Amino acid sequence: MGSGTRMFKQAKLILVTILVVFSALGINGYYRSAYAESAAVSAGEAVMEVTSGRLLFERNADQTLPMASTTKILTAIIIIDDCDLDAVYEIPGRACGVEGSSIYLVPKEHMTIRDLLYGLMLRSGNDCAEALALYHSNSIEKFVDAMNQKAIQIGANSSSFKNPHGLPMEGHVTTARDLALIAAYALRNPIFSEIVSAKQWTIPDGGCGYTRVLQNKNKMLYQYDGADGVKTGFTKKAGRCLVSSATRSGMRLVSVVLNSPQMYERSAEILNDCFANYSLKKLFDASSGYYSIPTQTKYKNCIVGCEQDFFYPLQEDELQEVRIECNLPQNIVLPVKKGDCFGKLDIYFRNQLIFSQKIISIKDVDYSYTDILRDVIDKFLIRGSECG
Repeated sequence: MGSGTRMFKQAKLILVTILVVFSALGINGYYRSAYAESAAVSAGEAVMEVTSGRLLFERNADQTLPMASTTKILTAIIIIDDCDLDAVYEIPGRACGVEGSSIYLVPKEHMTIRDLLYGLMLRSGNDCAEALALYHSNSIEKFVDAMNQKAIQIGANSSSFKNPHGLPMEGHVTTARDLALIAAYALRNPIFSEIVSAKQWTIPDGGCGYTRVLQNKNKMLYQYDGADGVKTGFTKKAGRCLVSSATRSGMRLVSVVLNSPQMYERSAEILNDCFANYSLKKLFDASSGYYSIPTQTKYKNCIVGCEQDFFYPLQEDELQEVRIECNLPQNIVLPVKKGDCFGKLDIYFRNQLIFSQKIISIKDVDYSYTDILRDVIDKFLIRGSECG
């Protein structure tokens, strides 16, 4: 075998090896190499822990910006909160032919509300958004009112919604912080989480003439370790927008990037930073946090506690800034019923209240005739000893 042939085979082997390594690394390997130089920052950015709502990272998080189809997060959670998802809806003609992304609804075809939600979130169907709005409120205008009311209820006070899909309209804006709040609220709903984490969904033929097989547009689901949502968006006015969620070691984070030139790379970057720097800390354990309180009879105590564990995302050096206060009475008067409230557990971080929970009796404690008799005898003996 000639030296040229050997060199060719060696070069071929090296090339194959490189390809195999890159295939094994997948997108996470791509992201690691991409981070050698930081991805371009976005016009507005935020990362929030879903359960607590704590903002872990922000850059221009309070700047009002258009948000394109990430609008549909709010549309979806309103429908999930308010509607029967298994109801079958006859698609009205005015929901068909909406500009932009679409699943091409046909007038008078029949589809469940659940299927419309999958069309909304996986394929960003603007027609699905209008169909759902009409189903919910009978008019787009009334549904927009419901959107703005819901945003205020969630705490997204700097947002203004003008339509259910995110097509450009004057004054249709949010902030990265507000959108993170809306997404975190939605992700606490298991139905919403199930929908936005789905990579594929099949909608049976309801009169359009074919079965729709929907593939999720959100590349994070295929490329990022732990990704489980949420929604992409793009218009020329809003730029590239992405709301992403991912769960690692039991902690679920949601990131928002608005007008982001490299929305996938930047989302992965800020999520990675937050996963590296924060972890969920168990600040209260309901299974072991019991207190024994004396009652008016020395023969019985009342055992009280809280029903709920509490976790909070913290950096290691932040634990020292947590303070737990437990307010309990010195004694309790019997009888007591299970669930009776006798105090309050408050947890503070940097002197700000982050959690409060009632302290309740964990079981019934009666005050029987035997208890009364014992108390009377004890009092008689005490008086006798004092007189003696």
